[in-house]
Amino acid sequence: MTLTFLLNGESVELREFSATTTLLDWLREERGLTGTKEGCNEGDCGACTVMVRDARSNRALNACILFLPQLHGREVVTVEGLQSPDGALHPVQDALVTHHGSQCGFCTPGFAVSMATAHINGQTDHADRIAGNLCRCTGYAPILRAAKAAESAPVPAHLSSFVPKYLGGERDSAGGLAPLIPTSADALAQAYAAQPDATLIAGATDVGLWVTKQMRDLGPVIFLQGCHDLQTIEEDAQEIRIGSGVTLAQAHETLARHWPDFGEMIRRYGSVQVREAATLGGNIANGSPIGDSPPPLIALGATLHLRQGETRRSLPLEDFFLAYGAQDRRPGEFVEAITIPKHPLELHVFKLSKRFDQDISAVCGAFALRINGEQITHARIAFGGMAGTPQRAKAAEAALMGKVWTEETVENAAAALETDFTPLSDMRGSAAYRMRSAQNMLRRIWHRRNGDAAHVLEVAP
Repeated sequence: MTLTFLLNGESVELREFSATTTLLDWLREERGLTGTKEGCNEGDCGACTVMVRDARSNRALNACILFLPQLHGREVVTVEGLQSPDGALHPVQDALVTHHGSQCGFCTPGFAVSMATAHINGQTDHADRIAGNLCRCTGYAPILRAAKAAESAPVPAHLSSFVPKYLGGERDSAGGLAPLIPTSADALAQAYAAQPDATLIAGATDVGLWVTKQMRDLGPVIFLQGCHDLQTIEEDAQEIRIGSGVTLAQAHETLARHWPDFGEMIRRYGSVQVREAATLGGNIANGSPIGDSPPPLIALGATLHLRQGETRRSLPLEDFFLAYGAQDRRPGEFVEAITIPKHPLELHVFKLSKRFDQDISAVCGAFALRINGEQITHARIAFGGMAGTPQRAKAAEAALMGKVWTEETVENAAAALETDFTPLSDMRGSAAYRMRSAQNMLRRIWHRRNGDAAHVLEVAP
């Protein structure tokens, strides 16, 4: 079995490798490319950012939680590969020098790669693009000025196109490395049925930490990036079907178009590097009680579609989460898709975290409401961070249903949350803080619908 990919334009062929070796370790230890830095080693600081290219996209990703098999058939561009073959700096590198965007230099390679990826994609929302890169000394102002200055510069010729190159290797008929990298949902179903104890790896934004932080031996693994039929979004008049392999970055446009609050929550989900790797199916399947996508999906009445071999079944997403660390998923069964009904509902989604950007939620609340005139005719509320699983607030829903939308009704529903939840205290917040915050989210809807300023970025102290 041979992995083939491009590294800064040069072909690489790996015949002997560990499937859970990270790209960061391989670059630094095997290739001597030390421009890619090791910082947090968990995908938070961006010092290890690399550009990963294929025929479909150019993405900035964290090398520290990217495993070698995820590169098969793709190209990796490190900071050393940004400059032209004749030694000319990339426009963003030149702008960083001109605008004094580097001080100690440790973080600068990651910034440069993130900025170069945005440059090649024509993305100019610079503050969002570098939110996943931590600056330890210079400050972001000169870096943002550099990004702005490089906007109109042409993309260097050596980065203007991607040409895939495969060299040898034992590949299946679709060009993959089955069973390590199946190339369809059918191939995945067959491989997973044969090895139901295997760990499925999509974006590795969670599983990567099992290796880099917990030092776990994952045993057999199956990588999902080759299953392109799990990476589609289908939409009709009644529903939206999102394949489990769709990344959060890919899902953002569709979800934001229908439910702006859902889109805003995804914009704050991790960083660009994380959103470009993390999948919607993975965020659900890992069963985290503080996963951000389940609360709004549950509030919208989403359905989860599971597959085991040739057997498929569907269930309401809220029923998938059984208890902390336990989901209704059988051996060899995987998440195939999620469908979201199109309701004429207003959806309010609030993410509360210690940092505004790129942080894990202390509480995530989602409220799907229909208010006809002043009467509440539909209410579905779901929270993350308030229990051992993402969970509906049925007592609060009952306190709203059929009632007139008044401040008193909102206060009664807020009080009912104390019946729905007994939150825990941990490093992200005390039980009392979580409860008060969840109640305040309901109050925030009241103020928002009244036209009051209710956004943290709009309200001045």
